[in-house]
Amino acid sequence: MTAVSLRHISRRFGEHLAVRDLNLDIDSGELVAFLGPSGCGKTTTLRMITGLIEPTSGDVLFDGESVLSTPTERRGAVMVFQKHLLFPTMNVAQNVGFGLKMAKVSKDEAAQRVEDILDLVDLPGLEHRKAHELSGGQQQRVALARALVVRPKVLLLDEPLANLDANLRITMRHLIRSIQKELGITAIFVTHDQEEAVMLADRVALMFDGVLQQVGAPDEFFRAPRTTGIARFFRNGNFLRGRRQGSIVRTDVGDIEIAPGSTNGRDGPTVLTVRPEEVQLVTKDTPQDNVVPAVVTSLIYMGSHSQLTVTIGDTPWQIHAPAAFRASNGDTIQIRLPRDHVSIVSDDDDTVAEQSGAAPPNQTTIA
Repeated sequence: MTAVSLRHISRRFGEHLAVRDLNLDIDSGELVAFLGPSGCGKTTTLRMITGLIEPTSGDVLFDGESVLSTPTERRGAVMVFQKHLLFPTMNVAQNVGFGLKMAKVSKDEAAQRVEDILDLVDLPGLEHRKAHELSGGQQQRVALARALVVRPKVLLLDEPLANLDANLRITMRHLIRSIQKELGITAIFVTHDQEEAVMLADRVALMFDGVLQQVGAPDEFFRAPRTTGIARFFRNGNFLRGRRQGSIVRTDVGDIEIAPGSTNGRDGPTVLTVRPEEVQLVTKDTPQDNVVPAVVTSLIYMGSHSQLTVTIGDTPWQIHAPAAFRASNGDTIQIRLPRDHVSIVSDDDDTVAEQSGAAPPNQTTIA
């Protein structure tokens, strides 16, 4: 098992700064997901770790030792790509064992390791099939087996499930997670899919525009997003502006109490948010704190729930209501913002201003 450290790495392509001053420590045996929209720098970061491209500045360390001068083939970091890149003229066993052949592993040992790894990825008995005879999910398992059979120090996965259908993606997520934990290998997974990152990762590293925005356990992005942009990326567009005074945020629709000890933000102008699934419709049994009026603008039945759009003052909010809930456009209802689910977030404009120079340590450095 190998710990990976990224120290102030940046990568410039001409005038474009694809990754800026990124710091991150990945523990031995940890699975970290780099998450973000297309073009945010996550794949560039992955390629710097494996050595396919070199940082413009900064350092990449494995177990505390710089690997910048170590060729890609000797770093012990193996990448699984979005496209399977299997050799069409080779069968499954030959594809999986190719790296062992290049490493001059004995035929007997190689055959045993190939057999073992095919069992691990649930492909026993398919050794003699060619790539074109396999389904997409089976091809991706072969690509994963080929990476794992050489016993890499670090496993890197660059959106490997993007070309699979929804059901196969779910199956492969579970497979990757179980294999990673069984082998105890350090793994870094690149994805633009929030659900995929949350399901797979011990920690998520969220990137926008080449900057590492927030790193933490998956639930932290739901409970405590740092900025409005991060909240939106995790499908929460509910924001209410006000002025914070200790544990109270004074808004145009009333005073909202937040949990004691909330450290995100300080007194003065602020933005609060509550996720759609945490907003409560007020009934006679609902606690009467943090209750505000809201005007219904739309109601869409979603099967397991109804998606309710309301305005609080002039601000649109989304709410998950019970599937049986009924209301008409223009109806005024009462909703509750539970204190323990109110988060204080920084405005994106403030965050951009902070990042105009070198990104502050508490934003990009996670030990």
